[in-house]
Amino acid sequence: MNYTIAFPPGLSRFQPLPTILCYDDFDRGTNGWLDLKPNYRFEGFEPRKGPLDLTRWGPTMLSSATFAFPGTHGSMDGTYSLKLATRPVANPYEDIPAPGSLGHAIKRMAMHQPPGLLRFEMWYTYTPEQDRIGLGEKDIRAFGFLFDLQDGQYRYMPGVRYLNSVDGELVQRWQYCNADGVTDAEWEYGMEGWCKRGIDPQWFGRRYADGHTDGFKDVPDGAQHLCYNESDDKINWMYLRLTVDLEKRAYVEMQSGNRVFDLRGLGPTLVPGYANIEGLLNPMLWVETDTDRRVFLYVDSIVISMGPGEKA
Repeated sequence: MNYTIAFPPGLSRFQPLPTILCYDDFDRGTNGWLDLKPNYRFEGFEPRKGPLDLTRWGPTMLSSATFAFPGTHGSMDGTYSLKLATRPVANPYEDIPAPGSLGHAIKRMAMHQPPGLLRFEMWYTYTPEQDRIGLGEKDIRAFGFLFDLQDGQYRYMPGVRYLNSVDGELVQRWQYCNADGVTDAEWEYGMEGWCKRGIDPQWFGRRYADGHTDGFKDVPDGAQHLCYNESDDKINWMYLRLTVDLEKRAYVEMQSGNRVFDLRGLGPTLVPGYANIEGLLNPMLWVETDTDRRVFLYVDSIVISMGPGEKA
């Protein structure tokens, strides 16, 4: 039997590797992306006690991106995008993140082929809630993406974030996940237990006034001004791509807009594997507010793909 394969036109704006694991256009639903929740498996179905309240993160939903003045903005080529939202609460940058100051979306998958290159791509935009006059660009602290991975030996989280603002001052530079040189106790704010350094860098790891954290280091030449537009209700869709090498457990490259950043020579932090999650392949997104205002990350579509590793 002969087959004819017709790719959706929207796929042409991505640069996937040969094996496409998923092409998630949120006009067709959530495609398995959902809120990130703690493990409710203790007495009374309570989560593990720790320094952070992991039950209060903002919600994830499908959105038509409707605003008071322009009406329904829609997505890049349809009606719906995936919307990550925070709650209107934030601590100062150097403090532990306030409950609800971040919103997450995660998709749960597992490895199905030998390690090679793994690529994440998305079209996205961001803005605060238009609940006050002026331009709210400084109210978005950060947004990011990471892979939560575990092979037969290590768990690790390669990823990048865009640090937009620190306590109301624009920073606007890319950072990559790496927690080398940090102890597990330092990582979890003095509580050494289940969580290991490098895991969940979006909320763990001490934060410093210059924008660094124990879990994020600057991408070389990573300063970049993104297209924010001139009003909080005007959103422009942008492109992000991150490629990692699963065989080397290392970064390869990222692209933001028309800029390509060579990340070769950089790596995430490797820790011994956790129980019951060998083969884990969970992509995850997040957004964080910098003030007492809800902020949003809209994602039009996502492609995750795999291919052979780079030749030595």
